Amino acid sequence: MPRLEGNCWSCSCPTGVKHKTLSSAAVWASKAGEMMTIITSVLSSAYGSLHSIHATNLLRRGLVLFTVGVILALVLNLLQIQRNVTLFPEEVIATLFSSAWWVPPCCGTAAAVVGLLYPCIDSRLGEPHKFKREWASVMRCIAVFVGINHASAKLDFANNVQLSLTLAALSLGLWWTFDRSRSGFGLGITIAFLATLITQFLVYNGVYQYTSPDFLYIRSWLPCIFFSGGVTVGNIGRQLAMGGTEKPHND
Repeated sequence: MPRLEGNCWSCSCPTGVKHKTLSSAAVWASKAGEMMTIITSVLSSAYGSLHSIHATNLLRRGLVLFTVGVILALVLNLLQIQRNVTLFPEEVIATLFSSAWWVPPCCGTAAAVVGLLYPCIDSRLGEPHKFKREWASVMRCIAVFVGINHASAKLDFANNVQLSLTLAALSLGLWWTFDRSRSGFGLGITIAFLATLITQFLVYNGVYQYTSPDFLYIRSWLPCIFFSGGVTVGNIGRQLAMGGTEKPHND
């Protein structure tokens, strides 16, 4: 009988073709891995660049808001001191605009925080603020805020309650004219409440004082000033965050 070992099956493919196919697959896998590495490095570099640009933008906006807060503090606090509304102890008065040295930096820091917080809250709520988004409107808002502060020192009423009601109406009018957003109103109320508490604490500890206090240690119209100031600085921060990429909304 014939031997079965002599009729064993054998592959008809040459051995060199097998090795060539395997080496080609390995080359393509290596190239694919290199491409994935390059794409990953490019994406990481782009993300780092975007993060750096975002951080630089935040820093610039913060510096602008800090400068605005310092200037407003110097001008408005000078008005309050000249009208004897705010009294500082003589030993803490500095030569710069006859004001305490710590007032401008504190107001500048508060302006930077508030101005950066407003657009952040808008984006979190998904309600971008587009009402009167133009620098002319922002400048008018600043002028009205300065006028409200000027009225608190210049206007003479029979009592502080009438002055407080008048300034409250003016502050709400400022919000309605230049903001009209729920986030702006809510943040304005929150800022007024926190700033009033801090002011009460400072006056209680003798850092400075108000003449004729009628709301614990301060004037009853002071929360109105804080509210209108928060809305004003918030509009500046929103405009800076917009960066001129959106068209102004004509109402």
